Amino acid sequence: MGEISHTDDHWRTVLTPLEYSVLRQNGTEPAFSGEYTDTEIEGTYSCKACGTALFTSATKFHSGCGWPSFYEPREEDAVVLIVDTSHGMKRTEVRCASCDSHLGHVFAGEGYQTPTDQRFCINSVCLVLDATSDQK
Repeated sequence: MGEISHTDDHWRTVLTPLEYSVLRQNGTEPAFSGEYTDTEIEGTYSCKACGTALFTSATKFHSGCGWPSFYEPREEDAVVLIVDTSHGMKRTEVRCASCDSHLGHVFAGEGYQTPTDQRFCINSVCLVLDATSDQK
């Protein structure tokens, strides 16, 4: 899956240990610890591993969950959704469609006042924000 494929050794050399843990081993960064949890800078959020544009600030909202939240991806095919039954629960995992990196999970029906009623709960460590030119 994904257009970009590298060896495990390559990922270990280009990602920090926390980035590797989350992006390549389906880990999670601690809640409220990420750089983009409360960011309000306008721009595009791209995959830390491969640079693919994933989300925009226009769809980011404050959910209070401890991780950046978006109500939809930048392009529908930018991410892949996979059923995740780990940890004794049924969730929907979000992965980068280009490099198959784990990004977080998406939840629906939580009552957020968003156009899609979805919350893409994404680890900050998986993202790089490219701020619009007037906010850099």
